[in-house]
Amino acid sequence: MKGLPEERAIRLAQYIIEEGATVRQAAKKFGVSKSTVHKDITTRLKQLNGVLYTQVQAVLGRNKRERHIRGGLATKEKYRAAQVNGRRTGL
Repeated sequence: MKGLPEERAIRLAQYIIEEGATVRQAAKKFGVSKSTVHKDITTRLKQLNGVLYTQVQAVLGRNKRERHIRGGLATKEKYRAAQVNGRRTGL
């Protein structure tokens, strides 16, 4: 979603709050870069809507605290899939 940065910032914030989405997920969904999402939901959103900004920061904080868990699960799945397909994992 291109267009007005102010509109995009609000829509990104709403999506992140409703879905509990990460910056990467929001970037993919809206077809913009991670940098654009980050700029929109930190700088622009803070100026546009303080309440929404606070809610987004809470979701991003939770995502940041949980990222090591998601990373570990992704690695576990990667190696499980490699074993199922008969490939050596190197471990």
